[in-house]
Amino acid sequence: MRFDTSQHMKMGQQMKLAPRMIQSMEILQMSVQALEERIEQELESNVTLEIADPGADEKSLEEMRKQQERDDTENERELTVDEAGGGADDFERLDAFESTYAEAADNEFTPPSRGDRIEETLGTYSPARMAGERDSKMDAMANTAARAESLADQLLEQWTFADIDDELREPGRLLISYIDDDGYIRTDLATIRDHAPEPKPDAATLERALLAVQLFLDPPGIGARDVRECLLLQIDHIADDPADAHAPSDEIEIARNLIDVHLDDLIHNRIPKIAQATGLSLDQIKRGIEHMRRLTLHPGRSLVSSAPPSIIPDAIVEYDDEKGGYFAYLTDGRLPNLRVNREYAKMSADRGLPKTDRQFIRTNLVNAQWLIDAIRQRRQTLLRVINVVVSAQREFFDQGPSALKPLPMTLVADQLGIHVATVSRAVAGKHIQTPRGIFPLRKFFSGGLQTEQGEDVAWEAVRAAMQEVVDAEDKSKPLSDEAIADEMKKRGIEIARRTVAKYRGQLNIPPARMRRTF
Repeated sequence: MRFDTSQHMKMGQQMKLAPRMIQSMEILQMSVQALEERIEQELESNVTLEIADPGADEKSLEEMRKQQERDDTENERELTVDEAGGGADDFERLDAFESTYAEAADNEFTPPSRGDRIEETLGTYSPARMAGERDSKMDAMANTAARAESLADQLLEQWTFADIDDELREPGRLLISYIDDDGYIRTDLATIRDHAPEPKPDAATLERALLAVQLFLDPPGIGARDVRECLLLQIDHIADDPADAHAPSDEIEIARNLIDVHLDDLIHNRIPKIAQATGLSLDQIKRGIEHMRRLTLHPGRSLVSSAPPSIIPDAIVEYDDEKGGYFAYLTDGRLPNLRVNREYAKMSADRGLPKTDRQFIRTNLVNAQWLIDAIRQRRQTLLRVINVVVSAQREFFDQGPSALKPLPMTLVADQLGIHVATVSRAVAGKHIQTPRGIFPLRKFFSGGLQTEQGEDVAWEAVRAAMQEVVDAEDKSKPLSDEAIADEMKKRGIEIARRTVAKYRGQLNIPPARMRRTF
């Protein structure tokens, strides 16, 4: 075997991303809520970053910024895009950023504080300690509302006060541990018994415990093993409740029979088939169905709030009466005004401190300034993108979703002179408040088609027009997908029947037979 060395030339392409550029893209992708959390984390972990009063003078830090720019050039990382896959880790980091950040927030992750290390090293030199300032992070945590009780906790508390035999107490607790968020026990009793701790309850005791759980726990329907059992438990509760004594017993019994025997036909809206099988009139069946409307398929959710989190828009679009047009502004005024701590900036040049301490301070100073610049860059880019959207989608703000126009991101990128990936990151996870409601910013970017009149219509506008067609149909004779396509053609929008079926699914519109009323 022979080993030798040689030189050769190779042509390839390389892309270089400085750490500062990577952080800027991460910040750009954040919503205003996520950015608030990020700033809180940085304020906790970086002792050189602080909240400044509006209009604070930053001129004294100009020299440090220049030094930082020189450091950026020296510390660039090479990302080689070739067959060897060099630099792939950085791209994976960017692609996975959104989910990674969300997981960190969900886990209530708090980064380790560097303040302890710097105060231990510098002692009485710590400006934060000398100022005697309150910790805003700790104040916010102290004022945070307590976490709501889980469904299992609430059910176990009810079970504690249930009037039952002692031998059913532990089997009941075991069953409650298997109740899911909807209120169901979806695991069969044999499996629950097999996995129960010793001493295992016998099958009969477990059955009795299940009946007790279904009887004593509120709301009615808790502990059901399927939808039919859940609805039957609720209708039985209505029949036995004195408060519902005004409800005719025959109608309640009809509702119970519909659930017990004809639930599958009800789900598929086969009302004539039920009438034929039961001998009931359509009017009697309708009255039975009216009682069923009081029931729920998810009894567990009434104990645990399932309200979606409130959306804080990243920008607001309003109409200017004087200029006769729309204008946009960002809602980032709620973000704190950040600056680099002047005392630490001075200490970074104090040669009386150990070199390692000065390096530690300088690293934190650079990180703090990077964050400040990235937030400033985010604001500028996001506002420019939103202004293009406002200009291009004027008809949407005037007329509504049916007037939405196609707006490819490549067109916006070319108009602003930036990369399309920058537009995509600026749009990701953002919402804007408009006179017609709050919408995801991405809603305004889509392809479309041309009408017979040659007008451009976005796919979102096509879906909105289809919803209007369905809403206006005769519910006793609902339109088939083919008929909907014909109605859309009358509006100048020509789409295939399979496209109608696709959009109907996206809009949660059931098939024609499911929309029919009798």
